[in-house]
Amino acid sequence: MQLWLIPTLYAAASIAAGFLVPRLESRFVAVSLNLSTSSAQAYLSAVASGMMALTGIVFSIAFVLVQFNAVVYSPRLVVWFARDRLLFHSLGMFVATFMYSLATLAWVDRQGTQGVPFLSAAIVAAMLVASVLMLAQLVQRLNNLQIMRVLQSLGDTGRQVIVSTYQAAQWSTSGKTSGMQGKTARSELVVRHVGNPQSVTSIDIARLVGHARQLGGVITMECGVGDTLLVDSVILRASGATAAISDKELAACVHLDDQRTFEQDPKYAMRLLVDVAIKALSPAINDPTTAVQAIDQIEDLLRRLAKCDLEACRAYDHGGILRVIYRMPTWEDYLALAFDEIRQFGSTSIQVMRRLRAALTDLVECVGDERATMVRAYLAHLDSGIERSTFDPQDRAAARVEDRQGLGLSHRHDGGEQVLAGQVEQKGQAAS
Repeated sequence: MQLWLIPTLYAAASIAAGFLVPRLESRFVAVSLNLSTSSAQAYLSAVASGMMALTGIVFSIAFVLVQFNAVVYSPRLVVWFARDRLLFHSLGMFVATFMYSLATLAWVDRQGTQGVPFLSAAIVAAMLVASVLMLAQLVQRLNNLQIMRVLQSLGDTGRQVIVSTYQAAQWSTSGKTSGMQGKTARSELVVRHVGNPQSVTSIDIARLVGHARQLGGVITMECGVGDTLLVDSVILRASGATAAISDKELAACVHLDDQRTFEQDPKYAMRLLVDVAIKALSPAINDPTTAVQAIDQIEDLLRRLAKCDLEACRAYDHGGILRVIYRMPTWEDYLALAFDEIRQFGSTSIQVMRRLRAALTDLVECVGDERATMVRAYLAHLDSGIERSTFDPQDRAAARVEDRQGLGLSHRHDGGEQVLAGQVEQKGQAAS
């Protein structure tokens, strides 16, 4: 559902209730509030006027904080914060309370009856309490803009996407090669993008498998989730076609939007974490500790990805016949996305270099042989960058020490030997 519909539905419901409830109450509920007309009018007027003032103040503060944190963290986080459903539900409740209070106010002392509708006044009180509770939730949500909570939320989202993308696929990723691949295809259908540039947010692989089975051939995706499609960009190719399927039916399986989303895209969560890290490493901010905290979440995502079959880029039907070939990032892609920019922008920070070495060293123990070779090669690349840096020899030695905290708790493999050697040396000096 479109987010703008949420406050619209609240407003529409309050208007409908404002017309119906007082009329039904006056006809079927002969109960009047034991309150003077002037007091009831003051109460309802205060609720209505105060609710509009509260709405303006709260949302002005909210949007200022969102904009500020988006500038500090990443401009791509603006949409993430602005699409919070609680924000729209709060706006809807505030507007609904305002409008229903006005409707109830119109029924106070209507036609000189000197009556105050009890049920409508009670509903206004209940809506006021609900508005206060939503305000409290909104203030609590604003506290989530703290850097640690932002990083934790991005990491949680990335972990959920990894599970839904790799571990809960709704199509078979194993089978046999289609016999159509050994024959000359009678035709090839090429689907291209038409319109303004848009990002691929998700691909309905299961639906594409059904279309490919209907065609009697194989569909090859020429784009991946997160790609931006320009006019005439090739979306997919359907080969070995034996039945007529329109371009629109095939293109409808590729969901597009103006901006990237987290759905089927673990890279996007990692991308935002990297954005926060490199923004913190900029000369204007110079906060390497934030970069280290972002690396904590990035390393956890990589550890989870290491347990997934990243090479499963083929979908098969129930008969085990290959139907769809789609694009997914490789382990090398994830490794480059996670560390390349942080390594480049953090090359002058000993703290960042130590945390990167700790992450890479730990990853070697978590992945298989082939992926471990890539991690070792990346670690060697990092060490060569430290050697070419402007650090003096002492700083180079410090930068090559693994430290999960960046600075504070070094993990020297020969730490025990160094301590023992130091104790022996101290005893020798004492004896002399």
